[in-house]
Parts: sequence; structure tokens; C-alpha cells
Amino acid sequence: MARRTFGQHNLGTVIGFEFTRTIKRRGFVIATLAIPVIIGIVFLLIYVSNSTSAANANAQRNASIRFTYTDASGIIPDQMAALIGGSKAQDPQAALNNVKEGRSEAYFAYPANPAKEPVKVYGIDKGIFENGKYEAVAKQLLERAAQARIDAPQLAAAMSGGVKFESEAFKDGRVSGGIGSVIPPLLFLVIFYISIILLSGQMLNSTLEEKENRVTEMILTTLNPTTLIVGKIVSLFLVGLVQMAVFLTPFALGYAFFRDRVALPNVDFSSLTFDAGRMVVGGLLLLGGFTLFTGTLVAIGAIMPTAKEAGTVFGPLMALIFIPFYAVSLIISDPSALIVQVFTYFPLSAPVTAMLRNGFGTLNPVEAVIVIAELFITGALVLRLAVHFFRYGSIEYGRKLSIAGTFRRRESAGR
Repeated sequence: MARRTFGQHNLGTVIGFEFTRTIKRRGFVIATLAIPVIIGIVFLLIYVSNSTSAANANAQRNASIRFTYTDASGIIPDQMAALIGGSKAQDPQAALNNVKEGRSEAYFAYPANPAKEPVKVYGIDKGIFENGKYEAVAKQLLERAAQARIDAPQLAAAMSGGVKFESEAFKDGRVSGGIGSVIPPLLFLVIFYISIILLSGQMLNSTLEEKENRVTEMILTTLNPTTLIVGKIVSLFLVGLVQMAVFLTPFALGYAFFRDRVALPNVDFSSLTFDAGRMVVGGLLLLGGFTLFTGTLVAIGAIMPTAKEAGTVFGPLMALIFIPFYAVSLIISDPSALIVQVFTYFPLSAPVTAMLRNGFGTLNPVEAVIVIAELFITGALVLRLAVHFFRYGSIEYGRKLSIAGTFRRRESAGR
């Protein structure tokens, strides 16, 4: 009995000591509070942005665009259409050709009986979500006509929402890809997440292993720190490619040879549209984001003495990669919202946000250039800092590296 009491006493002592020691660390407090503070700021920005999103949705519904239309049913008043920018076309084919060639913004073809036949909506491609305004205006015009002529039986469907709309958008004279043009650029986002998730631990430990094994001094006698860090990053990237190839190979083989046996869906790859500009932007965003996060993780490994210490910073950093998904609906539907702009240009959230916007066609060329330049410049600066910290932190085995102290030592060495 005495032994059990003594053992339980020791257990309580160990638990109390470890718990108290951990929560008293400044790094633990900062890391623990960082995530709820960031999420709170995100929700505040979402709240502010949502107040404008509803107004934007109503503005899109009541948008005034220049369009032509044909009305086989004769139920659309010409004066009503003219008030919202419409003009009646005499030749349906000519009106459609004008949209294809960019001379007209949109063309609506109202059938003889909207309750049974779909309304055809054609417009110039302005992005998968911006294109929604064409159908919104066509529907609004039909509903207003229904309200003005409620005695017409063929308009009962319009009032009850039973009318179908078929929309097509044109770019450079061809039908734009729609969702088929969104999938290829978003593959870069998938690759980014896979590479970060698979390699983040290895990135963090790439510098910690040598420090914990206390062999960095010997390594640095034969290698320049810059060569060592860059070599580690390139090797990690190659390792990531090998891992992704290994994981994807079974799926590719299964789809190619055993699709019917395992009941895999038949994917029509011909519906995918590869836009060269968006694919190049996606590739550069992937490389820039990978460089930035790799350099950041390597720098953390150079500063912290052990993997346990580094973990307190590693968690919040990884959380920042997923923070943009709290506002994903705003990112893809309202790129001008405040939170979307913050996420687009804040370095640690920029890769995910910019790749999402690039996939959905809402990242314009100027924004793409700014974000890509920001990622590569910031990534290069972080890599230089990582090399600097590794040079001075390689011999700091028992304590966290003093960042300010490294710069003071560098100034003293320069004198």
C-alpha cells in the first residue's frame, strides 16, 4: 500500500511539474493564443465582407448590361427591356455571332413558351462567377414581364421559378470551358497541399537533426551554409515528387486497367480546358509558395534547439495554410472583398488564396504578377535568413537562438 501511495504521489508530481513548466513557456502561450486570435480576426473580416456580399448579389441580379434579345413569345415589353439595357434583335444568328465576336455583351433568346422550353443565354466570358449576371438579368427581365402581364398563362412558370435557363459564355469566338477550365489550374493547389503535408515534418527536421545530433560543426567545416540549406530544399522537393508519383501510380493504374471492376467513374478528359496563361501562373504560384514555406520551416529549425520546441511554432504556421478555407466562398465569388484582398497579399496565405482565384479566373494579370513577385522575393529573403540563423544556431544546442543576438554578432564580426 505504501508503495502504491508513493508511486501515485510521484505520478502527480511529474504531471504537475510537466504541465506547469509547459504552460509557463512564452512560446507555448504565444502559439496557443495565435490560432484563436487569427481565427477571430478572420471571422471579423468575414462579417465585414458579408455585409457587402449580399449587396453585391443584389447588384448582380439587378445589373444593367448592354444586351440584345429575341422574343418568340411576344411577352417581353420592348420598353421594359430598354430600361435595363436591352435592344431587340431581328436576326437570332446575327445576334449570337455578335456575342461570339465580342461586338455585343450578351444575347437572350426567349422561346415561344418559356414554361416548356429553356431560355437561351449567351454572353462574353468574364469568369465563372461573373458570367452569372447574364442569367440573372435574363431571369429578372422575364419576372418583371410576368408581373406586368400576370394574365398570360405561359408566365405562371416564370412567377413560380419553373423556367429553365441554358447559359453559354464565349471567349475568342469559342465556348469557354466552364468548370472544365477550373479543374486544371486547381491541380497546382492540390500538389501544394500534398507536398506541404507530406514534407513539412522533413523540412522542419532537416536542420534540427544535425543540431540534435551535434554534428553541424563538423558539417560546416566542409560545406558552406548556403550550399547546405539550398541542397536540403532541392532534395526535399525531389523527395516530394517521388512520394507523389508513388501515391498516384496505383490510382492511375487502377483507372487505366481496372476501372470497370472497381466501379470507378468514367471521367471525360475532353471536357477539360487548359488555359496556358492560368497554368503558367499556377505553376509559378506553386513554386513561390513552396519556396516561402520551405524557407520558413528551415528557419524555424535553425532557431529552435529541439523538435519539441519547434512544434510550438510549427502548428500555427501550418494552420495558416488552411485559414483561407474559412472564407473560400468569398474568395471564389467576391474577389474584391476585404478579407480576400488581405489573404491574397499576406505572404503565408497568398499561395492558397491566389491559386484558388487563379483556378476560378478571378486573379487578373496585374494581381498575379504582384503575388508571384511577392512570394519569390519573400521566399528568397526567408532563405537568406534561414542560412544566417543556421550559421549562428548550429552550435546553440541547449537553448533557442537569439535572433537579435545573431545580427549583433554579425555586426561585431564585420568591424
